[in-house]
Amino acid sequence: MWRYIVRRLLWVVVVMLVVTSITFLVFFVMPSTDPAVTFAGKNPTEEQIEEVRHNFGLDKPVPVQYVLFIKHVFLGDQYGWPGLGFSYSTRSPVRDQFFGRVIVTVQLAVGAALVWLCIGIPIGIVSAIKRRTLVDRLSMGLALFFVSAPVFWLGLMGLWLFWYKLRISPGTGYVPWGDSFTDWLSHMILPWIVLALLYAAFYARMTRGSMIETMGQDYIRTARVKGLPEWKVILKHGLRSSLTPVVTMIGFDVGALLGGAVITETVFNLQGVGQWAVNSVFQGDLPVILAVTVVVSIAVTLMNLIVDIVYAYLDPRVRYT
Repeated sequence: MWRYIVRRLLWVVVVMLVVTSITFLVFFVMPSTDPAVTFAGKNPTEEQIEEVRHNFGLDKPVPVQYVLFIKHVFLGDQYGWPGLGFSYSTRSPVRDQFFGRVIVTVQLAVGAALVWLCIGIPIGIVSAIKRRTLVDRLSMGLALFFVSAPVFWLGLMGLWLFWYKLRISPGTGYVPWGDSFTDWLSHMILPWIVLALLYAAFYARMTRGSMIETMGQDYIRTARVKGLPEWKVILKHGLRSSLTPVVTMIGFDVGALLGGAVITETVFNLQGVGQWAVNSVFQGDLPVILAVTVVVSIAVTLMNLIVDIVYAYLDPRVRYT
């Protein structure tokens, strides 16, 4: 097991180097315009352009620029670790802005993931067990509806019903849980549910299909012949093997959501990474766009590492392939 994990860790390092190298090429080498001008924001002065050129090492050869870029990303820069540079639009280090916003995005992503797993997997199991019954058709019909429904529509309908009509939800905005845990929870529940409904529907359909395939395997019939209780056959033997595709997708989904659930953050006015990245595109704040690109790529890579480790636990055959 440990040899397998070490091999995966080495591959993560390689992937991170490849991702950061591609990012460096896209932002610093491939553009036809001077990167110092674009990174200095809108209508920069000559002093700002020279400051950018000096901070990013753009006055040095490309190999030296690349080494400085990698050093800043993994070891930090003058503003601390991780080295995400300086935003000349807001005149503040990107690192400080990032940590202020990534907390919101992580809370949104992790909370929504827990909700959609608690909803989607049980519904998928029940639908697989009650295959072709009214319960199955109703569950899959609702799943199809929520998969097809746009997130912004679900968000607006949720606000209209629970905030405007019923006055249950406090509406939009974000309250740090350090200020008031109750207010934090009340502001996050509706975004969690809205974001989770889309993914829960997808995971319910995927769990159902995987469970149906697994429950037809020979070892499931053998477990039943041995006289094991049906719940143990389903949960211990069937569900464990059925979770491998679910684990794969949750790694991708949570990793991507760490880059910001743009629509959900916008509808509920959550000052997260996704909303920050979109605003930076309109403002031409290239250092922020670069920082979000690098961080999201690393987050997805790390989530894939976690998925590989969980895979090896669920299916020991993975370690030997």
